[in-house]
Amino acid sequence: MHNDATTKILLSESEMPRRWYNLVPDLPTPPPPVLHPGTLQPVGPEDLAPLFPMALIEQEVTSQRYVDIPDAVLDVYRLWRPSPLFRAHRLERALGTPARIYYKYEGVSPAGSHKPNTAVPQAYYNAVAGIRRLTTETGAGQWGTALAFACAQFDIACEVWQVRASYDQKPYRKLMIETFGGLIHPSPSELTAAGRAVLAAHPDSPGSLGIAISEAVEVAAQHADTNYALGSVLNHVLLHQTIIGEEALLQLAKVDAVPDVIVGCTGGGSNFGGLAFPFLREKLAGTMNPVIRAVEPASCPSLTRGVYAYDFGDTAGMTPLMKMHTLGHDFIPDPIHAGGLRYHGMSPLISHVYELGLIEAVAKTQRECFEAGVRFARTEGIVPAPEPTHALAACIEEALRCRETGEEKVILTALCGHGHLDLPAYGRYLAGDMEDRELSDETLAAATAALPRVPA
Repeated sequence: MHNDATTKILLSESEMPRRWYNLVPDLPTPPPPVLHPGTLQPVGPEDLAPLFPMALIEQEVTSQRYVDIPDAVLDVYRLWRPSPLFRAHRLERALGTPARIYYKYEGVSPAGSHKPNTAVPQAYYNAVAGIRRLTTETGAGQWGTALAFACAQFDIACEVWQVRASYDQKPYRKLMIETFGGLIHPSPSELTAAGRAVLAAHPDSPGSLGIAISEAVEVAAQHADTNYALGSVLNHVLLHQTIIGEEALLQLAKVDAVPDVIVGCTGGGSNFGGLAFPFLREKLAGTMNPVIRAVEPASCPSLTRGVYAYDFGDTAGMTPLMKMHTLGHDFIPDPIHAGGLRYHGMSPLISHVYELGLIEAVAKTQRECFEAGVRFARTEGIVPAPEPTHALAACIEEALRCRETGEEKVILTALCGHGHLDLPAYGRYLAGDMEDRELSDETLAAATAALPRVPA
């Protein structure tokens, strides 16, 4: 029996999942292999060893459905996990909808987002392997903050390259990373060959996640005691994030709720995959049948308008080739405020699932998203990060459809972070000084013209 008085659904510490879930074995067809850019053959562990510890390489390619979470990782998770699931009663009333809207709130973590779910295990496995420093990129700064926090837990140095547009927009993110012990640089920088090449051609470059990845990978590859850590896109990252969906399944069961629609914002894909994959497992098994909807920025629409092709994960072409929905590794997104969604490619695993027709995708402009964020803040009392406002906009759109049709759907989303360090962006929206930026056909054609040529 559903309890309408329930607004906050909690799990006890003893109920916290002890395993991550790997979707790949349950898919009708496996995703395409990752290729070596020189040989165009599938990469092996030795190709990835200069950047990642063997434990993470094994997770990247594992055929096991479940991976046990190490005790040392669980100990850190307990600082904030299990995270709460809320029912958005006040938002529902404001919308006049019969729909039930639930949100899994990941902003309770020390870093204020879902990112520590993978930062902590990545730091742990690297520490066990004897690595003394991790390099990484960050957009809005949520990932860089999370990795700096995680590295502090395992006594590892952390060096971050932040996309210049976000570095300038969000000065307090730099201070938070430094408070956790991280070293941070704006990207493109003069510290790497990749950064210098971009600055030589474009001195005023706003940067991109692809450029920042190139810089972080370049430094990691030059030092034996240094590895690289990625905050999204790769299989092992999405694997770690599935604790979100596994907890949400248990929490919804406590109130006899089964989702009809699952909505998540998507940049590289870790938040979306973390929420959706455990529910997709149940959908494939026939125990439920939710519509699963990815929401991305109209100015960086890799799923809805990108090409499904092999491409580099970074701008300089230092990474292996991944088959994914991509706007082209040379693509420089407009400096929108949702910095965490400004990535040229989508997770290969999410791209594959999209190609299989198991999920759908929509794109939203930033003013619609910030309107949803303000509405959410004024009803539910949480100021969302710009990234999850994309999902909230789609949730509100679905709830208003339910108002028209009278359908009592259950809608689930992940509020993947708070926006306390993004208030200047809200200030621009409230002042009427925010522009909607959409990707032109001409820009898209130019950006995808340089995709690597890979035989079918």
